Amino acid sequence: MIDPDTLAWARMGGLLPAVVQDADSGEVRMLGYMNRAALNATIDEGFVTFFSRSRNRLWRKGESSGHTLELVEIAADCDGDALLVTARPMGPTCHTGSTSCFGDRQSQGTGFIADLARILVKRAGADPASGYTARLLDQGTKRIAQKVGEEGVETALAGVAGNDAELASEAADLVYHLTLLLQVRGLRWQAVIDELRGRHADSSAIASS
Repeated sequence: MIDPDTLAWARMGGLLPAVVQDADSGEVRMLGYMNRAALNATIDEGFVTFFSRSRNRLWRKGESSGHTLELVEIAADCDGDALLVTARPMGPTCHTGSTSCFGDRQSQGTGFIADLARILVKRAGADPASGYTARLLDQGTKRIAQKVGEEGVETALAGVAGNDAELASEAADLVYHLTLLLQVRGLRWQAVIDELRGRHADSSAIASS
């Protein structure tokens, strides 16, 4: 974790701007300010805490709404006078109820998969008659795993004999069901990404040796 003593507090008047980014989707959630005490509280307690310039005190994000930001990592920029905070949001971040203080925009690129995962979590325990996802969840892990297998075959077939639209559609079905399977097993896509990153690092090390 970051060392507060390495930061340019004096240059910035004791307050550093801190951009909060969703650790799963990459979406920028908000901009706040941290003094040394706020940074220490964030690191020690594991929830993002800012210094409120209007109230002249520390405040943990979500202390009244419950929409906290669970800390994942903090990094400083090259000059040590700005912070990038990656966190897992527990609900919307903006006081207006929007997901982000920069508006309710869908996550870009593959970041949408993280949004999809959160939506699927909310379907757990819902009436099976309410929709496809709730029905699959009610049928259990084995049925979801079976669907992953079926969609994998259909994706492969579309890759060989289908057009681009068919391949994209089948791949979307596969990603949806695989996301659901990861969720019921208590895994995030980050676990898959970490595995891929580790393999890439290993292969790069072998290639350079």
